[in-house]
Amino acid sequence: MPSKYIHEIRDPIHVFVRLDSDERRVLDSRPFQRLRNIQQLALACLVYPGATHKRFEHSIGVMELATKAFDVVTSSEAIGEGIRGLVPELSQPDALRYWRRVLRMAALCHDIGHLPFSHAAEGELLPEGWTHERLTVQLVRSPEMEEIWRSVTPPLRSDDIAKIAVGKKVFTETTFTTWEALLSELVVGDAFGVDRMDYLLRDCHHAGVAYGRFDHFRLIDTLRILRPLDSEEPSLGLEHGGLHSAEALLLARYFMFEQVYMHPIRRVYDLHLIEFLQPWLPGGQFPVDVVGHLSYTDVDVLYGIQQVGRDIGHPAYEAAKRILERAHYKVAYSLSSSDLDIHPQPGQVLYGALCERFGPENVRHDAYHKTSGRVFDFPVLSQNNEVVSAVAESRTLAAIPQSAIDYVYVHPRHRDEAQRWLAQEKPNLLKNAPIEEEEE
Repeated sequence: MPSKYIHEIRDPIHVFVRLDSDERRVLDSRPFQRLRNIQQLALACLVYPGATHKRFEHSIGVMELATKAFDVVTSSEAIGEGIRGLVPELSQPDALRYWRRVLRMAALCHDIGHLPFSHAAEGELLPEGWTHERLTVQLVRSPEMEEIWRSVTPPLRSDDIAKIAVGKKVFTETTFTTWEALLSELVVGDAFGVDRMDYLLRDCHHAGVAYGRFDHFRLIDTLRILRPLDSEEPSLGLEHGGLHSAEALLLARYFMFEQVYMHPIRRVYDLHLIEFLQPWLPGGQFPVDVVGHLSYTDVDVLYGIQQVGRDIGHPAYEAAKRILERAHYKVAYSLSSSDLDIHPQPGQVLYGALCERFGPENVRHDAYHKTSGRVFDFPVLSQNNEVVSAVAESRTLAAIPQSAIDYVYVHPRHRDEAQRWLAQEKPNLLKNAPIEEEEE
């Protein structure tokens, strides 16, 4: 019998995902197979036991949604008047076939640069200037992957794949054409990136919460390439009928951040994981060369935690025990809007006060603030066939709040005393603390 060319993968979100044998080679590559052992949500499974899904299946889902979105925006009925002149690739069948293949490969590979436990420790444990996106570009250009790109008919250019996989904010070596910018926006864009669509749907499914659900079918079906009135450059937008689905997507993102991604216990395990990794890793950082990067997965780190947890003399022993025994630091303070009325940085003030009282080794601080409001705006094709601003059409978009956290944690043995002390002293501490100007 001839070998099978089209392969099917069962998926809990998209039911069936189909890929051809060239794409199967990408799945079988070392960079992609490594994603089977990279948790999508780091140690969130210690809070949400079902959240054990991996970057592997997420990346397959992103490929599926990217293909659906591409087929919608390039269909003849979706291309509006004047757009073909601005995006000539839309009128070139050979170019469309090439870029559809590039898009699928880029969607598959967009996460191959992730460290163990994904985002949990990226900022602290990579050399300056390195990110998981930069590692992704390096892996896409690696000899193993270049061999796959060359074997495809027609051959694919690795830089085309890397551009679409990480976007123009990261890939700054060359400029993006209008077409390349549109395709990268399809995958990793802030408003309609299918990466975001899949992780919201998949994370809420596995975490067992309902916050991340939205009508992604309707959203993708109404995607269009439009030219905003104030720009010569086209961008991704929507037909008016998809506006409520876009609102639902952005609200789902907000609620998932509030309820899952910023959960205080999930966040403190990130801190304990960093405290373990810094003394455990050679030189205190993950390697950035291809061989070194591929050698570390969650499995390796978890084995290290098990080993160190039996070695009382190891500098990472306490952090390992906290993860193994679920003996995390406890919340002594969480952000309150009334506290912000008194001081713009209440967590920092109270962290310093608690360090003085209980010792810095017994206190941890975790803050995440958006320094400026972010309103998602995009073009909308109105019912009158005019291109208008989404914010002008939707009061909901402008009203979606920004996520912000400000947690102070203390050693479990100090939690009750710290909370009692803060209940008495917090108003005076915040009122009398100097206000430092935030760096821009």
